[in-house]
Amino acid sequence: MILGESLPFIEDFLESVNEGLNSIDKTLPLSHLQKRFLAFCLMGILVTNSICWSKFFRASLGQYPIKALSWMFRRSKMFWDKFIFVGITLILEKYGVNSGVLILDDTDRPRSKNTSRVFKVHKIFDKKTGGYFRGQCIVFLVLVTNKITIPVGFRFYHPDPVLSQREKDDEKLKKAGIPKKERPPCPERNPQYPSKAQLAQDLVKKFNGCFPKFDVKSVIADAFYCSGEFIGGVQKTYPKTQIISQLKKNQLIHHQGKIISVEEYFRRHPGVEQTISIRGQAPVKVCMCGARLKVDSHSKKRFVVALKYEGEDEYRYIVASDLCWRMNDIVQTYTLRWLVEVFIEDWKNYEGWRELKLQYVEGSERAVILSLLLDYSLLLHQFQQGLIENNLPACTVGSLIRRCKVDAFVQFILNILEMEEPEKFLKNIESGVKEIYQLQPSEKHMNSRDLGRMEPTPHLKYKAKVRKTELETEEIPLAA
Repeated sequence: MILGESLPFIEDFLESVNEGLNSIDKTLPLSHLQKRFLAFCLMGILVTNSICWSKFFRASLGQYPIKALSWMFRRSKMFWDKFIFVGITLILEKYGVNSGVLILDDTDRPRSKNTSRVFKVHKIFDKKTGGYFRGQCIVFLVLVTNKITIPVGFRFYHPDPVLSQREKDDEKLKKAGIPKKERPPCPERNPQYPSKAQLAQDLVKKFNGCFPKFDVKSVIADAFYCSGEFIGGVQKTYPKTQIISQLKKNQLIHHQGKIISVEEYFRRHPGVEQTISIRGQAPVKVCMCGARLKVDSHSKKRFVVALKYEGEDEYRYIVASDLCWRMNDIVQTYTLRWLVEVFIEDWKNYEGWRELKLQYVEGSERAVILSLLLDYSLLLHQFQQGLIENNLPACTVGSLIRRCKVDAFVQFILNILEMEEPEKFLKNIESGVKEIYQLQPSEKHMNSRDLGRMEPTPHLKYKAKVRKTELETEEIPLAA
């Protein structure tokens, strides 16, 4: 796909971003060159589905040199940290959204095994294969409202190397049969390597600081973030907000003066069949049971719900901080957590992150910001606006990007037809294509290379005779 001029919706979006920056501070607005650079980058991600200067250079037929793009990206004095805030503000004001649900989740991105210049790259467990790979991990905060779902914050995660090594050593000592009291104590976490739960709390706190009047109905996270420290930290930011997560089946609860696992409790108190609506869709039948129980690791009473969908054999255990909610409301709110998975999948597949080629802290963080800016601009596309404002289902990111690619190609053709000398322009394109898209030699085909000598040598024929004699003299075992 050829990368030509920016599409109107991207130009309009960047103009709105510039006005938003100007309203914050008169020194923040973008220059004409910076707006052109950002528009070119957003079009490049849309057309090539990557964040790679070489691909942008080829798709634009050499419109901007690779070094110039890299220099603008790393050295131009743009206020990158303000782009996310301004983009979110534009969308919330456009659609009149003032309440919603915050959802936390993390995702991994494999990188090269030998890389040393990628920001916060580390060893990550691969759930699919059971092995490990080197990659990056990002914690996302996503906002779900009655109209739209948008990312509102992110942080890169890196485990504490000292704690990681201690876990390995502790596991070896445990296998050797050394009791816990004789094993070395766990060292304190280095502040330079915050945990995922700490990063999640920081994201929630930052969102509250940027949008203090926004009504957050609930904060949702999966079982990895379910700890008393995490729930308590979020409650300091949003004291009246429901915090929902998921307990592991072996977590302990207090019941009638005894401490038992949550799995054992709901084995004694099985669920009953009920009907709930999942993400506002058609009602489905589930089996569930709930109780207000003291969770041992939290040292507080929580609303614990055992939930099992039709066709499932085992329960999942949902935990909520506010005891005043109804059980059905807690379960239906928790089903919104799946939407963060949809966002991450769309973001990886269609908005350039899967083909990221940039390095160091600036390359990683600013690349994510560019990708999220494209996501925001698509939410403000005229097609998407028409659907949302008329209370119709919004279109998918994939279908909208495919439509935008066709629009970009049609616009490129129309621009050529409107020129005074289109033939001259096409000849320039032809020469440019030959220079940029140079053919590279292939190692697959052996043309012009020696295959080697593949035939018998006459003076080695006696070797074949000796081998034939040996085979004839070998004893052949009788059949049983």
